[in-house]
Amino acid sequence: MISHPSLHRSLPNPSLSLLSSSSPPLPQSLSFLPKTPTRPILVHSATPLRVKCCSATPASEFDPCDARAFSSLKIAVIGFGNYGQFLAKSLVSQGHKVLAHSRSDYSHLAKKMGVYFFSNPDDLCEQHPDVILLCTSIISTERVLKTLPLQRLKRSTLFVDVLSVKEFARNLLLDVLPADFDIICSHPMFGPQSARQSWKDLFFVYDKVRIGNESSRVQRCEQFLEIFRNEGCQMVEMSCQEHDKFAAGSQFMTHTVGRVLDMLGLESTPINTKGYEALLNLVENTCGDSFDLYYGLFLYNKSALEMVEKLDLAFDALRNELFGRLHQVVRKQLFEKGEKVKSLRDGSYQNGVASALSSNALRSQDFIPYEFKGKISESVDDSAKLKIAIVGFGNFGQFLAKTLACQGHSVLAYSRTDYRDAAQKLGVSFFSDANDLCEEHPEVILLCTSILSTEKVLKSMPFQRLKRSTLFVDVLSVKEFPMNLFIQHLPPEFDILCTHPMFGPESGKNGWNGLPFVFDKVRIGHDERRVARCNRFLDIFAREGCQMVEMTCAEHDRHAAGSQFITHTMGRVLEKLQLDSTPINTKGYETLLKLVENTSGDSFDLYYGLFMYNVNAMEQLERMDFAFESLKKQLFGRLHGVLRKELFENSEKLKVLQEKSVKQNGALSSPRETVKIR
Repeated sequence: MISHPSLHRSLPNPSLSLLSSSSPPLPQSLSFLPKTPTRPILVHSATPLRVKCCSATPASEFDPCDARAFSSLKIAVIGFGNYGQFLAKSLVSQGHKVLAHSRSDYSHLAKKMGVYFFSNPDDLCEQHPDVILLCTSIISTERVLKTLPLQRLKRSTLFVDVLSVKEFARNLLLDVLPADFDIICSHPMFGPQSARQSWKDLFFVYDKVRIGNESSRVQRCEQFLEIFRNEGCQMVEMSCQEHDKFAAGSQFMTHTVGRVLDMLGLESTPINTKGYEALLNLVENTCGDSFDLYYGLFLYNKSALEMVEKLDLAFDALRNELFGRLHQVVRKQLFEKGEKVKSLRDGSYQNGVASALSSNALRSQDFIPYEFKGKISESVDDSAKLKIAIVGFGNFGQFLAKTLACQGHSVLAYSRTDYRDAAQKLGVSFFSDANDLCEEHPEVILLCTSILSTEKVLKSMPFQRLKRSTLFVDVLSVKEFPMNLFIQHLPPEFDILCTHPMFGPESGKNGWNGLPFVFDKVRIGHDERRVARCNRFLDIFAREGCQMVEMTCAEHDRHAAGSQFITHTMGRVLEKLQLDSTPINTKGYETLLKLVENTSGDSFDLYYGLFMYNVNAMEQLERMDFAFESLKKQLFGRLHGVLRKELFENSEKLKVLQEKSVKQNGALSSPRETVKIR
């Protein structure tokens, strides 16, 4: 990627008139995320960060002799679009007198809200509002501010902005406004979508950039901030520079991830995980904004470019890690096959004719005759509990065993690691030898191994010690791979059920109700007892309230590549960025942090298994790469267009000035000088 280290330094105050307007800042709302903690927030900063109480300030804290403490403000909202109307609603409900001005005619809507609408800014300013509240977009703020008739306002008017970037807003207000005016730079980190129920516990960030010393002006500033305290906001006072540093890592990153995912055209599937639902909500909340809003976050926050570069490097690192592992596996397989072929060839040269016999002996060892115990009794009680053997008794095996045992099923377990104590606590019989386990004749073998170890474990099972019609079930995150393994290695008498409980110890700790359980009856004997056994096993999950989804293994992998693999990929990319919680997390950023937490707990082997054993995963990885590259081109293409336009406009202005100078001063002294100017 092309790096522009001095990009933002070279554009301290770009001309915003070249850009179109956009909508106000957008946070994200996801119901399943935990509420933001209300304890005091601390950051390392030269200026102490002050977090105010979330609840309304008690009347006892105000000076009873100060009449202004309880008087209403006259607030003029400049920019009466969606966000201006959203704020005006609460201002009016708290008893403040609200005026409004906007290029579009919102007079009818303002009247319904109890707001006085002015189509002419001169008329509005002559009303002498106490506060001018700028609710314009980032890229239209400079133009709007410079067109306001400031001379018609009182000299000490308080100006407040609500932009998503703060250093730009602060510098602009200090540059354009006379020194008599007061300035608060603020950022309500919520909007009509995330705060449609209430503003309680949502962040309101502010910086008292310039407030006069007079008690009336200090009190007016506190009165304005009290509007948001009364609504239950978490009041965070920090410098504009601190805000932009945190916002680049949270708000800009959230919008970037949302736009990359939007380019992938993600759709809801019949087997959405909670993590994938979070990504779909993130896309919904970010794609509703125009590209101009996102571009404004990029252009006017000097930390944003660094975040784009970090995301680019993180994605490259993850891709290299995947392909590096893939290369090692392929290389190992090639060399191992080469060594085996060489060994067999050398043996045949040494032993001559005996080589054929040894080859036949080798093949005979791969097939061990089965012990036939006769037909199963014709009378089987379908309501009887199952005897289930769990092979692979790690975290997930123990997680499932707990529910199986609670439902009264007889549970056996086998694992290479000694989990005897854990099994005893769960009421499970533990076996350290697979032969001993199989001689117990379990009705169901439940494979809870990892994706990468499944083939090795399956090949090591002493099938000859099991009953001929044993039901084999897997719970892997990929389905075509285990289905093919089962068909290839299991005797045809065995039944096969491929399943995927799309939850785990974390997401299913409070119950399985409503969580998807995907299954495919790959091979179930027609005998009613075998059909009933399969249904009794599925009933374990149905009884817990799972959403039972029957689909083919191929369908599962197609959906999972677009949901599960994408979710894990994005989580691991963000993990490499080492994102930290900030004092001003948006709901969307909380989603990303939660995603990292849920995916980073899994081993890389699990993620690699999702990539290696799902035929659709490579396509999804390539699509994600293409989406991110397209977004970068869109950003830098727009930036190049702005720079190019400014350069050409400056050139045209210079040419006009030169021609004007020539006309005023007459012809130049020599033809050579005329040519030089042209």
